[in-house]
Amino acid sequence: MQREITVYDRNFCEWAKDKPEVVALSADLTGGCELRIFEKTYPDRFYSMGIAEQNMHSFAGGLASEGFIPFVHTFAVFIYRRSFDQISMSIAHPNAKVRLIGSVPGVTSPAGATHQAIDDIAIMRTVPNMTVIECGDVADVESFFPLTEEINGPVYARILRGEVPRLFDSPMKLDESRVLNQGKDIVIVSSGVCTEEAMRAVDALQKKGLSIQHMHVTCMKPFNDMKIMEVISDSKYGVVTLENHSVIGGLGSIVADKMAELGIGKKLYKIGIQDEYMHGGSKLYLMKRYKVDAISVIETIEGIVDEKLDITEAMLADFHFELQNAETRALGV
Repeated sequence: MQREITVYDRNFCEWAKDKPEVVALSADLTGGCELRIFEKTYPDRFYSMGIAEQNMHSFAGGLASEGFIPFVHTFAVFIYRRSFDQISMSIAHPNAKVRLIGSVPGVTSPAGATHQAIDDIAIMRTVPNMTVIECGDVADVESFFPLTEEINGPVYARILRGEVPRLFDSPMKLDESRVLNQGKDIVIVSSGVCTEEAMRAVDALQKKGLSIQHMHVTCMKPFNDMKIMEVISDSKYGVVTLENHSVIGGLGSIVADKMAELGIGKKLYKIGIQDEYMHGGSKLYLMKRYKVDAISVIETIEGIVDEKLDITEAMLADFHFELQNAETRALGV
């Protein structure tokens, strides 16, 4: 499986080269959010705002009111926890064209609860006018920039950094999920870094004779994907959601809301961070410890079909590619 480095920075620079209205803001995390190339290439369009997220968000709202398109960067947890009022009043209320770029959400941050965004999707979904996106691979990051041109209002995005896998060969689309596998027994709906884990699980489950429909969601709000609802309605056992987020308010809740609205009477099984904080550790360790990995999907499905499938971690190893560089590097700037 191919992996690429500094995908965000390189694509941001290329996309912005003929767009002088596009500016980048950093909360003292220029390296940590992969902005070094942008900073060097467009120094007059780069603003280092210091560790002052409330001020940065208000400043971005002011820039947007003057015709600029600010891309605001910090770790995902600091985007919304420290400055929710400024997001609501300075950015979302005037429907400002500001892009809030959150790095290292959830299990992708090794630094413990203070640096792990696990409820950001739930919170940002409640903000009027806000579009919420989560990238899962290189193709998602590459297509994020042109996709934003369609959105005349604020955007919150979970963006991948470091070594990023290329899982898809097509760009993301607004409010349209990707079909990664087709089947009738069980639907798996995944997002972000969890999609690669779901792909590992699907590969093993199919070899055991199960028919799996796998869908990858990038657009958390708006969410009106009827393709997902149709395959859930037609499935034998129902749907499993897998996410790098709390099971409260994230992808599982999004799917549940839409199923309830449409009266789809199928079982929903949510795999994600339970009602708890995480401690620090590598991405692979945290995914296993908090059960948002491939083997957890398989164990859930064994319970659903009431059958022991005898799939082990060793059997999944061939599909896996360790992100040693991305996991172990410090959260430096």
